[in-house]
Amino acid sequence: MPSLTISVTLLLSAAMAQAQQNPAPAFEVATIKPAAPDARGRFIQPGPGGGIKITNMTLKDMIELAWQMQPFQLSGGPPWLDSIHYDIVAKPEAKASFDEMRPMLQALLADRFQLRTHQETKELPIYALVLARKDGKLGPDLMESKEGSCEKFDPSQPPPPQQPGAPLPRICGNLLIGPGQLTMFGHPISELTPLLSRMVERKVVDQTGLKGNFDISLQFPRDEASPSPDGPPARIDIAGAIFGTFPDRLGLKFESRKGPVEVIVIDSAEKPSEN
Repeated sequence: MPSLTISVTLLLSAAMAQAQQNPAPAFEVATIKPAAPDARGRFIQPGPGGGIKITNMTLKDMIELAWQMQPFQLSGGPPWLDSIHYDIVAKPEAKASFDEMRPMLQALLADRFQLRTHQETKELPIYALVLARKDGKLGPDLMESKEGSCEKFDPSQPPPPQQPGAPLPRICGNLLIGPGQLTMFGHPISELTPLLSRMVERKVVDQTGLKGNFDISLQFPRDEASPSPDGPPARIDIAGAIFGTFPDRLGLKFESRKGPVEVIVIDSAEKPSEN
């Protein structure tokens, strides 16, 4: 069937030409080296030339960053995946936003770490965030955002760096969760769930039915754990405090269910050579 052969050849040639015209995004230059043995903390900062600077992060950390996945959404990989820390400085050909650099970081990890992955959808335990009361009444620390309750962010006049212990500036879109507090201004509940997923180490889906933007000003105990919705005690940390304080203070609760979760399976990876 010569006509079929010709058609397939033409299609392959067209695909190759398209790939050459639109190559996968990649950094113009990048350096990778082991982090200092005494390094503390993990940092993501703007790099030189509008690039990115990653300090003291493991390959697992960087996979989560590049694919926007939570730790519980990764499986497989070599034993050193979460133990060896690296520093990376990468510069794109032209200045790019952080979101535009994500596929560049994916390509860099594939090239320098010989990272090979595939994605699956698995049925896993999740939490549904729902209203705690049948009458739908919210708690005292969750309020619908009113006009003027927060200031719109002005890129030409960014606020000064926040001082330790200072209250979070009331700028629409600000969100802070840490030991003893959860503060949010002008955010929909659906944008809170990814952060909650990381805190409770399980996917959280918004099923509250709440529309619009909300403010949260929640204080919770620092060192007492509450039972998780599954029964066994949660770790003594933010997650335990969230389970215990959300129903009374926000009028929201977590229900344990099962649902589809996107998972990245790490097929293989190698330690990069220094450069």
